[in-house]
Amino acid sequence: MPTNLRALAAQCCFQVVEQGRSLSEVLPEAQQQLHDSKDQALLQEICFGVLRHLPQLDHVCRQLMAKPLVKKLRPLQFLLYVGIYQLHWLRIPDHAAISETVEAARLLKGKSMTGLINGVLRTVQRRPELLQFDQLPVTVQYSHPGWLVQMLQQDYPEQWQHILQANQQKAPLWLRVNQQQVSISAFRQALTESGIEHQQPLAELPEAIVLTQACDITLLPGYHDGWFSVQDGAAQYAAALLEPRNEQRILDACCAPGGKTSHILELAPRARVLALDVDAKRLQRVHANLARLKHQATVLAADASEPASWWDGEPFDRILLDAPCSASGVIRRHPDIRWLRKASDIAALADIQAKMLQQLWPLLKPGGILLYATCSVFRQENQQQLTQFLQRTPDARLQPIHGHSNGWQILPGQQQLDGFFYAKVMKAVTAEQPT
Repeated sequence: MPTNLRALAAQCCFQVVEQGRSLSEVLPEAQQQLHDSKDQALLQEICFGVLRHLPQLDHVCRQLMAKPLVKKLRPLQFLLYVGIYQLHWLRIPDHAAISETVEAARLLKGKSMTGLINGVLRTVQRRPELLQFDQLPVTVQYSHPGWLVQMLQQDYPEQWQHILQANQQKAPLWLRVNQQQVSISAFRQALTESGIEHQQPLAELPEAIVLTQACDITLLPGYHDGWFSVQDGAAQYAAALLEPRNEQRILDACCAPGGKTSHILELAPRARVLALDVDAKRLQRVHANLARLKHQATVLAADASEPASWWDGEPFDRILLDAPCSASGVIRRHPDIRWLRKASDIAALADIQAKMLQQLWPLLKPGGILLYATCSVFRQENQQQLTQFLQRTPDARLQPIHGHSNGWQILPGQQQLDGFFYAKVMKAVTAEQPT
């Protein structure tokens, strides 16, 4: 792969959209080819931006080209998107954006296309009206695929536009203070002394801090000492809602990359936590996070939906099921999700979620709590999933959360949070079943 930053960005976006690879996989590979941290940050900005505005960028190209580039020239189509994104959304001088993008075409074996690319970009530079999208179809206005827009319109007839708008915003950087290593006040003081502006916006989660401006987290005070983790405020509610206690046996059923596992141990450091994930490779991150934060848990590569293969027969006091889902609530943080997901994925994911709930429920003690969580906004994965589970599970007792009696749906952008759903379910205690 070429080392020209624009060429790398075009290749990354091509691999996501055309080859179905995750941006979280292809972007680090590309960043390793750049040695300057500023270049790595710019590459991320361009990739995120192109994927966030893809239909708009494509609309501009369609007005200026007889037909899109295909087959071996397809990466050059994405290079055009990279160039247009720079011209309209970044503060890079126009001449630099155009010349660097044209040069990238040569490195992508598109020397014969440099005239076309130069012409398209210079036309965009001269005609800003090409980037007016207000009167276009909603899929272009909001840069989302049609199936996703339709599902949001169906589930949120009064709020779908707000959700789409929130998805187009850059996600803020949230931190969670590890109170086993540093006090909240001491960490905030260290941030202030380092000139890092921040807020503490959630009264019920004092350990949740949002930075005014994103930065390299490895340079923040106490990173190597395990003072904090990066975790969105919405995800930080999981451990608090689970109500972990010392000495309890707790299952984190889909634990990677380990943020919620770590938070549980920060609230209950002597809890006996089993952290499970079906992907052994992703468990490397769990081990690394636990080590940096100085926590201890039993970590196991296993399928939560097949407990016969790993459960030892001792029931759990608490189960956190952060279930596999569409991730439709974190599109602002992962803009590639909208292009990697398909409408048919939702029903398939709902089936997996239902199986996990059914298989894990018998592992919970009477009087114990199962917390069902997704980073989705789709009702099929959330409220409908919960309703069906309660109908077939007579000893399940739904607990209200913050006044919400049918699970708690957080929408993207609310209080600067990601989209998340929580349902807190207690197992009933009968006269024959001591807790």
